[in-house]
Amino acid sequence: MATSFVDKAKIFIRAGNGGNGAVAFHREKYVAAGGPDGGDGGRGGDIVFQVDDNMSTLMDFRYKRKYVAGNGGNGAGKRCSGKDGETLYIKVPRGTLIRDAETNAIMHDMSTGEDYLACRGGRGGWGNKHFATPTRQVPNFAKPGLPGESHEVFLELKLLADVGLIGFPNVGKSTLLSVVSKAHPKIANYHFTTLFPNLGVVWVDDGVSFVMADIPGIIEGASEGAGLGHDFLRHIDRCRLLVHLVDVSGSEGRDPVEDFDTINNELQQYSPELASRAQIVIGNKTDLLGDDRSNIDRLKEYVESKGFTFLEMSAATHSGTRELIQTVADLLQKVPVIEAFEADYVPPEPVIDTSEDLIIDHEDDFWSLDGPWLQNLVASVNFNDHESLMWFDRILRDAGVFDRLESMGIQDGDTVSIYDITFEYQS
Repeated sequence: MATSFVDKAKIFIRAGNGGNGAVAFHREKYVAAGGPDGGDGGRGGDIVFQVDDNMSTLMDFRYKRKYVAGNGGNGAGKRCSGKDGETLYIKVPRGTLIRDAETNAIMHDMSTGEDYLACRGGRGGWGNKHFATPTRQVPNFAKPGLPGESHEVFLELKLLADVGLIGFPNVGKSTLLSVVSKAHPKIANYHFTTLFPNLGVVWVDDGVSFVMADIPGIIEGASEGAGLGHDFLRHIDRCRLLVHLVDVSGSEGRDPVEDFDTINNELQQYSPELASRAQIVIGNKTDLLGDDRSNIDRLKEYVESKGFTFLEMSAATHSGTRELIQTVADLLQKVPVIEAFEADYVPPEPVIDTSEDLIIDHEDDFWSLDGPWLQNLVASVNFNDHESLMWFDRILRDAGVFDRLESMGIQDGDTVSIYDITFEYQS
């Protein structure tokens, strides 16, 4: 059974949770009650996307929709830290866009070949070795690990081809691709023969070649989703040159000039930037013209009046195909490469429900804060970013945490511990 082409998938990804810190004591002579030696929990594994050039579809994601990285190991005695969770590498075809499922914003374009860190693993909790002070030599508590990031994403494959063959169904695109490359698309005399794109490498000369894509035929209304709609259009987004095939034989009972305008109108409605790409127009099926050249002459005059290059061809008899390939190769030397899609995803500011209870323990000048909402807050903060730190401070102040500490008698210079974060209190 033939494998279908899959170019969209929705998956859930979650990084590993951090391991818990350990409460342990080293039994040693002359050390009162044993010195604290509980190790830290290991960091949770990340979720990383990688390009695999051996993949050509998103078929692997059709049945598996949930991807979870390894959790960090728990700490142990003798100051032994837990093992870091294993990073999960998710392989995707080159050209895959990663989008936020909720907003459809682009998170990353996997066309450059660089790895993309999509979810960070949670930090491991501190063991009790961190909480010993001169006045508290036997701390009997440790911190839990923090949860890893999670995300629901859309994967969308946009083919990486230099040249896209466009035109109505059954105008000869598949035939042309089979003639000029070693691709073997299914070819028959009925509409929508091509239900998914075919790629072929076209060899021109020593050291000169390009990738050509036979895109499913477009129909009127495709920009609004009719027919194969966006399933067609997304795959020409990256093509820097369009080869527009028009049937000039009249065998389908359509007017070639109207066909030309219909396709370009659909491109314009879908993306004006795409419609402005370089385009070569081909009058195909010239072998069926006979003595009546009115169709091709009309199309040629119309196309050239709009500034497009026009060529005649019969893909079935191979007439004009070599001239087309050379023209394409020459034009590709002048046409700029399409840049990668820029990420426009902005992570939303986390919503922290500070109404939940907060546990504050203290001994002498050491204050330990704990609670579910505080755990979520710490997991959401990038402590290397100034703005993120200011947001962290604002949440604590708005929640009345500092007021509560002061009412309990905290003094400037006392140590405050919030999971794996410690700082000196300053009013």
